Amino acid sequence: MRDELLTIGRFARLCRLSVKQLRHYDDLGLLAPVRVDARSGYRYYVAGQVRDALTIALLREMDLPLAVIARTLAAGPERRAGILRSERDRLAERVRRDQARVEMLERLAEDGLPGYEVTLGREPERRLAVVRAGCSPTRIGSGIEECAGRLLPVLGKAGIAWEPPLWGLYPLDLDDPMEITVGAQTPQGDGTPGLEFAVLPGGPVAETTHIGPYAHLPLAYTALFAAIHERGLRPRAPVREAYLVGPAEAPQEELMTRLVIPVREGAS
Repeated sequence: MRDELLTIGRFARLCRLSVKQLRHYDDLGLLAPVRVDARSGYRYYVAGQVRDALTIALLREMDLPLAVIARTLAAGPERRAGILRSERDRLAERVRRDQARVEMLERLAEDGLPGYEVTLGREPERRLAVVRAGCSPTRIGSGIEECAGRLLPVLGKAGIAWEPPLWGLYPLDLDDPMEITVGAQTPQGDGTPGLEFAVLPGGPVAETTHIGPYAHLPLAYTALFAAIHERGLRPRAPVREAYLVGPAEAPQEELMTRLVIPVREGAS
């Protein structure tokens, strides 16, 4: 039966799929019939294609992109495992983001928009040893961890003292891709291999403090940006986060992050 030509209807029953699905897979180039009758246009399959057909249906049910499914089918066992693990990680990250959104919606439903105290002040000029990375807005957390993981060992190996907290620097617009920066304030380190330095200019800022998970930072940013615009001010890049209490020091509910946005008067 393995080499026997099967009509699309019979093949569909074997795979527990619909004829419409099989035609769609063919149109997308995912699963072509082994033969198409030139006169009638009838499609024919063989039993050896059942596994691929079922795999496509399973991966589509998991909402994998068609291009990923095509690469999965074409790959050998080792490469295929790598592709699927990468998709697993992508899905896990999406689940974490969705869970954070659920928690924020629950918080808004119960308490309304949290009351953040937004204050105006002035920031001093800061000289930072920095590392940079590109990432998507949905991967900011892992990008910050990567940058800190590169920066702190270099500072430690060079014996460079730095003044806590660590700083995260972001553009105003969270484009995809975007550049993020992690910095540590230090007067030392000129000429140290692997270190770049940047000066954050001083000047007027609006700021607030967020206590809780990083995933809930959008609540604080909503209040901060609203206050800036209500006061007739204009935000300026880079947006700054100072990690006053980090994950190594406290549970998620007790993390403390200072949000600082440079501002200027009037129209942009």
